[in-house]
Amino acid sequence: MINSEIKAYLHDFAASDQKKVVVLTGAGISAESGIPTFRGSEGYWQAGSINYKPQEIGTLKMFKQSPKEVWKWFLFRKTVCDNAQPNAGHVAVAEMEKMLGSARFTLATQNVDGLHLRAGNTLRNTLLIHGDLTHVRCSRPCRKEPMPFPKGFAPKTRETDISDEEWELLKCPHCGALTRPHVLWFDEYYNEEYYKYNTALTRTVNADLLIIVGTSGATNLPMSMYNTALDEDVQIMLVNLDENLFTRSLKLQGGGFILMGKSGEILPEVVSIMRESI
Repeated sequence: MINSEIKAYLHDFAASDQKKVVVLTGAGISAESGIPTFRGSEGYWQAGSINYKPQEIGTLKMFKQSPKEVWKWFLFRKTVCDNAQPNAGHVAVAEMEKMLGSARFTLATQNVDGLHLRAGNTLRNTLLIHGDLTHVRCSRPCRKEPMPFPKGFAPKTRETDISDEEWELLKCPHCGALTRPHVLWFDEYYNEEYYKYNTALTRTVNADLLIIVGTSGATNLPMSMYNTALDEDVQIMLVNLDENLFTRSLKLQGGGFILMGKSGEILPEVVSIMRESI
């Protein structure tokens, strides 16, 4: 699956104790764990007789208008994520971190499902650039720090309502205002405080290799990381099932490596090749 040119590069990269990698992951890597991307038909959310797309339900605007519907959607999503298990791709990324060490490895993930951390990646070297579903924060906010997701929620289906007791759990323990999921909504902007915007770009500038896995380039920070890598002559490796904005761009730019296929099959092979030179 991986040709001799890519193998030679990976051997050379791993053999150096100075070269650094940034791994950027999107929904594609977790789709292999059974988590829908929420961009297809499975992403629609019905409220009454209206079908909403994720770009409509996962917004600050909708939260202000219909907070219970937004929370019902996110509690359903959280149940899906909690029931999923890390796959071979997640495990390979965790093994890459252990193999290369903190000084050489950074993971930036768009995924809020927590599977990378459950697979063994460390929070120290992981940038949760879209937030995560294991935390909430006050919507007012009375304080900015995210809080652990409250305990006491039953698993949710699309049809499950939020009980009165659960609704009370979703109120800020400090001021009583409603909490919100600690995620980047579609009508919000990246920032450094919550989503490590500057850190992600700085790590990319200082990297020798940017591996992009399972993401199409539809959001701002991943595209900025890709363009930064191009500007700084950082080697780029794309791992994806389908053609997308990144693969089309890299073909036009020339250079870089494009590996089409399942990340759960490709990433373990990448790690195996690297390990030969460590």
